[in-house]
Amino acid sequence: MSIVWKIIRIIGLYVVFFFVCVIIAAIALDSLPDALEALFALLAPIAFVWWYEKRRSSKLEIESPAEDGMRPTDRVLPGLPGGPGIQPSRPRQTRSNPQPPNRTLQQPPETTSRRHQGWVPRDQLVTIAGRTIDGMVYVGTPPRIGSSYYGEVCRAYIDPSLSVARVGSDKNGDNMSYWPGYSSIPAVCRATYLDWLAGGRQDGSINPGYMFLFFYGLERRFLVDDASENEKRDILVEVRRLKELFGKNHSAQRYLGEFIDLASIIVDDADFKKPIYKNWGWELPLSLKVALGGAIANDMPIDADWLLSWFMCHNERRLRTPATRCEDEFMSLFRHKFAIRFPNELTVSKPRKHLEYSYRAASGEFGGNIPISANGKPILDISGLRKPVEIAQEIADEAMDELDKFSRYLGRNPDGRGSIEAQALLPAELWGLFPSDELEELKDWARQQVAAGGLVPALDVISRLEGETPEKLGKRNLTGAADALARIGFGMAPDPRFSLRGPKIDEPVVIFELGEPVEQLEDVSPAYRTELFELALATFVAHADSKIVEAERRALSEKIEAVSGLTELERKRLYANLEWYLDVPPDMSWLRSKLKDADAEHHLALRAAVVAIAHADSVIQSEEVACIEKIYKALGIDAGLVYADLHAGDVPDGPVRVKAAEAEAPGEQIPDEPKAKAGSLDAARIAAIRNDTERVSSVLGEIFSTDEDVSDEATAALALPSSMAGLDPKHAMLVEQIIQRDHWTDEEFDEIASKQGLMPSGALEVVNEWAFDKFDEAMLDEYEGYDVSPDIADTLRAEMAKGD
Repeated sequence: MSIVWKIIRIIGLYVVFFFVCVIIAAIALDSLPDALEALFALLAPIAFVWWYEKRRSSKLEIESPAEDGMRPTDRVLPGLPGGPGIQPSRPRQTRSNPQPPNRTLQQPPETTSRRHQGWVPRDQLVTIAGRTIDGMVYVGTPPRIGSSYYGEVCRAYIDPSLSVARVGSDKNGDNMSYWPGYSSIPAVCRATYLDWLAGGRQDGSINPGYMFLFFYGLERRFLVDDASENEKRDILVEVRRLKELFGKNHSAQRYLGEFIDLASIIVDDADFKKPIYKNWGWELPLSLKVALGGAIANDMPIDADWLLSWFMCHNERRLRTPATRCEDEFMSLFRHKFAIRFPNELTVSKPRKHLEYSYRAASGEFGGNIPISANGKPILDISGLRKPVEIAQEIADEAMDELDKFSRYLGRNPDGRGSIEAQALLPAELWGLFPSDELEELKDWARQQVAAGGLVPALDVISRLEGETPEKLGKRNLTGAADALARIGFGMAPDPRFSLRGPKIDEPVVIFELGEPVEQLEDVSPAYRTELFELALATFVAHADSKIVEAERRALSEKIEAVSGLTELERKRLYANLEWYLDVPPDMSWLRSKLKDADAEHHLALRAAVVAIAHADSVIQSEEVACIEKIYKALGIDAGLVYADLHAGDVPDGPVRVKAAEAEAPGEQIPDEPKAKAGSLDAARIAAIRNDTERVSSVLGEIFSTDEDVSDEATAALALPSSMAGLDPKHAMLVEQIIQRDHWTDEEFDEIASKQGLMPSGALEVVNEWAFDKFDEAMLDEYEGYDVSPDIADTLRAEMAKGD
């Protein structure tokens, strides 16, 4: 800026002298030719400007005081205490805890009225504009800074000759420039600054610019002037206090933090054994570079805390919400995963580059490179190492993924940390570090319910987990309950992610043992999805005659056992869902929306399932036939096929007797007619049907998947408003219709989804998953139809009204 002002000044002087010379030429040189007059008007101002600048330069060189002290570029820091493995070159000086600036002295401080020029030490009082200040400031005519006389004056100097406002204050700094200097700020700002200094510099609510104006002086005294060791320690203590006082200001944390890093090393007061996890600047903190560089130089491995510190302070780290919302849990889980991956800690290859620290003063008045050494040896520079940071990012990503559900819960319930549901959503590895008596009580309660048969009113489960009784049950409540119980080794059926519907407020759920904690209930196989739906169809038929006989129970259980491709955990969950289906009979309204989504390729597997259960008790009731007819109609199949399928399902595959055998007739012996076992499923027949339909059965799992993707090249090209970002055009149009009302019946929702060419069940899951990602809650709750979240609807309508 000083060069710019010089250019502006020279141009201004030239213009002024030019007009003066033009007037002189017109009056005194009128007799000369016009060409000479013009030449005089152009060249004479140049000579005048040169003479004026030279005279000004000579005057300033006489008046300007010289600056004492050593520049940072001249300083070599000997004997730095290193990180792990680096020993101090000299014993650390000990001193009593420093007192605040306004401490009571044993001797009354010296008050002087003489004219100051330069640094006023601590505990030496100076009075300026009626305010008494306890030292640690520069007072006097400010010296010019920069390499030439046209530079600006030192910002930190308090010039007593400048005016100070008698009334008024500007604590908010409305009249302060971004880069303040005492000589350049208005009089009212000088008054506010002097009042802050006289008050002991205790007000942290004042504009940080005033604090920086004071800090500029501390910075200059420490790094430029020849201050004593004790004075440097006092300055370091004061800057640490200021950093804490202005803890919410980003600039203060950055600039003061960088100074503290360097100053603590210079005075041998740095703690290289304590990792740091906050960094407000772009570069790694100097103390961290020294500690890690020293450890690597001495072939010492890096432990979890130092790698986490390295990662958290690196400007290329990628942190998601779980790491910031659940910081303590994230750091603990990072350490746990590091210990598993690196039981002997992490060995890092030595970098070739040596550490060179470049410091730029916050005032902008000085700076330069500072060589850093320890015990006379250069320190390795870790700034260019990539592999350790990449490893840390991998571990951090795993930790954030596992904390995602816990973080989402806290997002919906900011005060929910420590509750049963929140504790259950924590990864099991953290339970020991974050214990909960309530969680142990929940485990005991769950064991008691399992021992009593497992059927528990759904309202009791939600009330125990959430600590309050909800007015209705939504998918979010039930999903949270299932996840919470799964984390302590218990399951809940039905799981709202896969069931046709969740339990109503007056219906039970089934609590059962999983055998081990489970964190990802949503990870199931296509075979599980297929079998879960077939169980619903089968129990619908079994309930047709209003009673479930033992043979039907056994047939349904054998059906689960006969399915291949299931894990043991999935079988347990299917058995629990079967118990729920047997206690809470499915009805056609549950099944119709799923059945109509199936096409002809998937019909055979469904027909086999319902026919098999009809034969389970060896007696086919008329009510069962009527139920099967309803299922066939929902599938779009001719109801007349019901009787053919029932007959085929009852006929064994072996040869049958058509007439009595004749003893004298030659030929092979006809085998005896096999006897069908009453009350059991014809496993061979159903297995044959399943083998013939293996391909369609696997596809069936995709049909009833909750993660259905619908694509349409024509609609994908449509532009979407930003409020619908994340949805394809069809689902976006569906959302726009949904938010127009608070409630939709099943039939109404099916109709509007069909108009968009969407499967209702798939559309429901897509919309709710999108709402969870954007608003941390579902848009639609299934309760005698579909209730629309009023908060989400209001937000989207407001965004759309703005023309978004």
